[in-house]
Amino acid sequence: MTRSLPRRALLGAGVLGLAMPGLALAERPARGARTAPRPGPDPRPVVVLDPGHGGRDPGAIGVSGTQEKRIVLAAAQELKGRLEAGGACRVVLTRTRDVFVPLEGRVAFARRQNAVLFLSIHADSAPGARGASVYTLSDRASDALSAALARRENAADAAGGLRLPPVPPDVQRILLSLVRQETRVGSERLADLAVDALRSRVALLPNTHRQAAFAVLKAPDIPSMLVELGFLSDRGDEAALRRPDHRAKLVGALAGAVERFLARPGIA
Repeated sequence: MTRSLPRRALLGAGVLGLAMPGLALAERPARGARTAPRPGPDPRPVVVLDPGHGGRDPGAIGVSGTQEKRIVLAAAQELKGRLEAGGACRVVLTRTRDVFVPLEGRVAFARRQNAVLFLSIHADSAPGARGASVYTLSDRASDALSAALARRENAADAAGGLRLPPVPPDVQRILLSLVRQETRVGSERLADLAVDALRSRVALLPNTHRQAAFAVLKAPDIPSMLVELGFLSDRGDEAALRRPDHRAKLVGALAGAVERFLARPGIA
């Protein structure tokens, strides 16, 4: 088995230090007194959840008027709670309320957090489509539906400003290719885990794992996946996504996939 190449090591990324402000004179402990040790940085990996749309962008509108932005924010918050209860990772959301966040801002946010995974959560609209599905990045769409969804979502296109070490251009190209290849392998593995987990719990779109050039998946050094929880253009999907019990099935499956990925992050 080939050993996985560390993305952060290839990029030469440093570890962020913690600011340790000094104590004021009046606050210094008495001589000989014991002080509690300062807590160190949380070593758990960071997972970024990205509820799509928000603010002035409602996303898809269901046949009964359900707004995508509200459904996906509720699902992301529920998934955050489920993952945090498991304790395997820290979870951060790109938005925690009804605000608009540009696509390039979502990618950049995940990279600032040093995220090890990025999950973008949606509930789109497409004629005749029904069921959950997952998408990973590809320059060429796997099918017409995936291409149409990517065009719909891509209001902006950004790769996240990858910072490479000061080496000659030909070496930079090699490093970037290695990083992107490892990231793509990780994304594909996460998608496979998600499909396996979803299959026993909810209805799925045929050919459940699809590919397209979603701008929000283009962080070159973070395995990324876009999840369509269902399609609000379908009356049955819309009704199901409004129910907490159905979202709990989706959330449980996705949380299980993330936890299995994190348990063996270097396995392709």
